[in-house]
Amino acid sequence: MQEFLSRILGASPSPNLICHAPGLLLRPPEAHDYRAWADLRERSRGFLQPWEPVWPENDLSLTAFSQRLRRIERERRADQTLAFHIFDGGKTLLGGITFSNIRRRAAMSATLGYWMGAQYAGKGVMSRAVPALCRHAFLHFGFERIEAACLPENAASIRVLEKAGFVREGYARRYLSIAGQRRDHLLFALLPEDLSPSNAL
Repeated sequence: MQEFLSRILGASPSPNLICHAPGLLLRPPEAHDYRAWADLRERSRGFLQPWEPVWPENDLSLTAFSQRLRRIERERRADQTLAFHIFDGGKTLLGGITFSNIRRRAAMSATLGYWMGAQYAGKGVMSRAVPALCRHAFLHFGFERIEAACLPENAASIRVLEKAGFVREGYARRYLSIAGQRRDHLLFALLPEDLSPSNAL
């Protein structure tokens, strides 16, 4: 199975798919991440599920992970999605960030999503990772606008976005299905000139 997953991903990631933030490394998911990913998601289940779509029953299985990798690679090749795992300096998996719904031509934009392992939340990890990866995306992926949405009561996520320079632009009713219910979301967006001074281009 390990060899099979490795063949899915092909050669090593392009250097443009490697991003560094203070004390952090962000890179695409790889086959050998499975055990760390499944363990972290399982330990964080109660912390994450209130903020995410309903998890399939087999969500943490090796089969589901291999399907996830194939989908990520297929969508990367189609210029639809870019996914990253976040690691600390010791190569411990901390969470993940995804650019989805990539749109080119007149839009040149993408939608940002992220998750953090429960034991690493509240330690400034995402506040370092998000602006660094957004800056990287503006420089290397051709994005001119990055959008994000979060539940109105998710104060931690709002702080991450605002600290990175995201500007609140609207309120979307019943925007996404979260934990089995259609939920309203706050809408944010980041332009290159919105980046905080320490992360400016």
